[in-house]
Amino acid sequence: MTTADRRVHRGTRVGAITTNVVVAAGTLYALLPLMWLLLAATKDTQALFSSNLMDLANFDLVGNVRALLAEDDGIYLRWYANSILYAVIGAAVGALVSTAAGYVFDKYEFRGKKQFYALVLISVMIPGTVLALPMYLIASRLGLANSMWAVFIAVLFNPFGVYLARMFATGYVPGEVLEAARVDGASELHIFFRIGLRMLGPGFVTVFLFQLTAIWNNFFLPLVMLSDENLYPISLGLYTWNSAATTFPDYYPLVVIGSLLALVPLVVAFLMLQRYWRSGLTAGSVK
Repeated sequence: MTTADRRVHRGTRVGAITTNVVVAAGTLYALLPLMWLLLAATKDTQALFSSNLMDLANFDLVGNVRALLAEDDGIYLRWYANSILYAVIGAAVGALVSTAAGYVFDKYEFRGKKQFYALVLISVMIPGTVLALPMYLIASRLGLANSMWAVFIAVLFNPFGVYLARMFATGYVPGEVLEAARVDGASELHIFFRIGLRMLGPGFVTVFLFQLTAIWNNFFLPLVMLSDENLYPISLGLYTWNSAATTFPDYYPLVVIGSLLALVPLVVAFLMLQRYWRSGLTAGSVK
């Protein structure tokens, strides 16, 4: 092996080691909060602040879960059900709206198409918190404030989902197939639901997962829209408990175990739909 080959081999080895170290550090950084949450969920109020977090002598996960479900007549389960309702239905309908809009932008020509799509791209850069107050004023004018509709309607339109859906429509739906369906006499709605939407399955699932995660973690919009705690999602409900924990420390273990259980639906959704997620992201990156 020549000197040049040794240098190349040494440089490749150093690069591989550096890459592995960076990946390991990033993985550890991402997993540390989850590890803390898992360990803290086993502690009662006294052990949470007075004992070593790694000490499992005060393991009381079952007791914390029972206390969580019994607190305020089981309102945590109501918050959980509300979040599932908001997230699943909102993500499904929102993904359908985004997919349909992206399909239309890609496959049809109409007046103002470029201008409307430019507005979609501009909307992607606007934070949701900026729009929360205008949405509340509109909902209040329509008599929808402090109702589930105030949360549902606001999460149905996702500009980033429209952008993704257009990219997927470009890659997954050949124009020749649509033209053949038109020649056979199929209507445009029939073509979309029976042909286009099926071809856009991976894209639909990808947009759905993005929507599901965003709605499940949504906090500021429900905070502005809702005042009835029976309508709270889990994020807002845990926030109220965490605020009360400064006065009543017994809420701290409930917030911790509640936060841990709140991760379950997202993990389940990702594990069930990850193959569509991977294929959708790959196609989107290529196109």
